[in-house]
Amino acid sequence: MAADLHTHTTASDGRLSPTELIRLAKTKGLTALGVTDHDTVAGLAKALAAGNSYSVTVIPGVELSTEWEEGEIHILGYYIDWQKESLLAFLETMRQARYRRTARMVGRLKELGYDISMGEVEQEVRGEAMGRPHIAAVLVRKGYVPSLEFAFRTLLERGRPAYVPRAKVSPARAVEVILKAGGVPVLAHPGLSRADGLIPALVGSGLQGIEAYYPHHDAAATGRYLELASRYNLVVTGGSDFHGIVESSHADLGACQVGTAELEQLQRRAEKIKVQATKV
Repeated sequence: MAADLHTHTTASDGRLSPTELIRLAKTKGLTALGVTDHDTVAGLAKALAAGNSYSVTVIPGVELSTEWEEGEIHILGYYIDWQKESLLAFLETMRQARYRRTARMVGRLKELGYDISMGEVEQEVRGEAMGRPHIAAVLVRKGYVPSLEFAFRTLLERGRPAYVPRAKVSPARAVEVILKAGGVPVLAHPGLSRADGLIPALVGSGLQGIEAYYPHHDAAATGRYLELASRYNLVVTGGSDFHGIVESSHADLGACQVGTAELEQLQRRAEKIKVQATKV
């Protein structure tokens, strides 16, 4: 099997609809796809239906955004019960927090002289998860910046003038939410997060996997995370983090893949978690 386990759709900040994403996966020869939108499961019903139509195995997932010290940590969840009430309630609080954060960033941009509004940002949002990419899209559309990447680098990243920290959700809390939804919590792109020191504590909180294969991991980083996976008995995952954009900060669909062995390991871990969840 050939699987890309980290992708995004229009339900969050991707450019392709769930159906378009699955169709593209089919044309690229992928047999399995993890659909992991940011802080929402709104695209999963259509993704699963498209998977049936195109004979692509869709692994229902989510990518939860958290804060640790002065950095962002993202926790992926695989094989989640995406209709679980506790998960949906948590995601609703995240949705409201995203809206408030976006409004604050728009306010800062106005103070800096950028004539944009929340109404314009909302026009860019096709799903539930509003955020910085939608602000960046407005800035590009109105000619203030040449690209999404430039908008982030100059205005919207941590330390830049329009940045506002996200709501304080801890990585351990995200792990707990995913486990309660019967899913496998996996640390996303650890090489970007630079939070290797957090891994032992997350393992103690129930972390089950690590995304070793990632477009921005060099050979040394990949080797380091494979060794950590072995040390802590974590499943190994990998994916492109595809958003429908291919530029220096975004990879193409299928740029990072895992095969049958990793998929079977991930599935076995999911089955074990679901059995444990029924005993609670």
